[in-house]
Amino acid sequence: MPLRLPTATATFTIGIAGYLGVNLSPYMITALQSALGTDVLTASWIVTGALLATAITGLAIAPLCAGPRRLLVARVGLVLAILGFGAAALIAVPGVVVAGLLLGGVGAGGAVAASGAAIAAFTNPDRVAGFNGLANRAIVTVILAVIPLIGLAPIDVFGALALFSAVSLLVSGWLPAAPVLAPQAGAAVAEAMPVEVPETSAIPAIKARAAASARPTRLATIAGFVLLATFALWAVSEDSLWAMAGVMGAEQAALTPEGLGLALSGATAGGLVGSILLMIIGNRLGRAVPLVVLLVLGGVLKIVEGFVADPTMFIVVFIAWNTIYAIAFMYFVSTSAALDVEGRWSGPLLAVYLVGSALTPVIGAALVEVFGFQGFTVVLGIASFVLAVPAAFAAHVSTLHEKAERAGAALAASTATPAATDADEVLA
Repeated sequence: MPLRLPTATATFTIGIAGYLGVNLSPYMITALQSALGTDVLTASWIVTGALLATAITGLAIAPLCAGPRRLLVARVGLVLAILGFGAAALIAVPGVVVAGLLLGGVGAGGAVAASGAAIAAFTNPDRVAGFNGLANRAIVTVILAVIPLIGLAPIDVFGALALFSAVSLLVSGWLPAAPVLAPQAGAAVAEAMPVEVPETSAIPAIKARAAASARPTRLATIAGFVLLATFALWAVSEDSLWAMAGVMGAEQAALTPEGLGLALSGATAGGLVGSILLMIIGNRLGRAVPLVVLLVLGGVLKIVEGFVADPTMFIVVFIAWNTIYAIAFMYFVSTSAALDVEGRWSGPLLAVYLVGSALTPVIGAALVEVFGFQGFTVVLGIASFVLAVPAAFAAHVSTLHEKAERAGAALAASTATPAATDADEVLA
């Protein structure tokens, strides 16, 4: 379906609700320290547990979101998020706070899976991914700016998570439903043809091609699994640098806390610019070539970041790298959406990213300890170069599969014209 305000509002809002805990994780750690009196490490592991709950739930429940239960999954997930985060915000009992965050993480997993699957329902997934990125960055930027002004107590941080989940629940009725692709599509096409068309060999050819275009191919399935594995590993390589940016900037480039704040806010602005560019470009450049270019360029910038000693240059390179990262992220989303119109791959994609990124503070610290800052960034850069190959494969297959789906739709429409009597003419 084309992108319209109601369906876009529901899809993007529910997606932001599912991912909001990731963006608010630094604030959640602070709120946990004030609520439970724990140290940073303990609070970090509690937040990591909530994020892993989101990731595992999103992966487990994603298959349901590719069918008629998508709206139910979204609503149940949002209700659980409201109850869990609401309890953590209002009841200052350690057991309740921890259990509430874990329950909220489970609920957020349902929201992530449902919204991810819904993205596949729209035409031109590249532009839709751009709109999604723009909405996500814009809203999250405002939330990140407002919450510290109110306070970082549990009622402020966890309450914001519960409140946004409640808003998402209100608009969830507009969430796009999964289309039903019947294997008997070929028969339906044949029945829709005019009576005047004779029973020739053209009709079996039409039926076979229409049925083939109406269901995922084995190649698309392979590409889907490749995409999920690639995306998880890419998440580790990207978020490890994000997690270590403050420590690396301070020790390597004498970056001040104000400078780090400028780098992080500039990175968010870079993501907004990237979203707008993708909305304008759409799928004109395909997906395989842009993904390869972005991953290679991102790898180069990660390596450069490890060798920069000037604080200004550190900030500039960091913003440039994060802009490239944001655009590549959206291309991954559009690739998953184009692989299957029912959201079979876009549903679990965002949950897979969380699996890769949840432990990146620990992974990043371990890599820095072994290789040092420069070796750390070289390892991350090489990882981007290597992952560009499977990413390009999945992106290329998604383009082919998307063309096949469009051909099937065009075939179904063209059979209504009495002039179509030959299979090749109908397909054309």
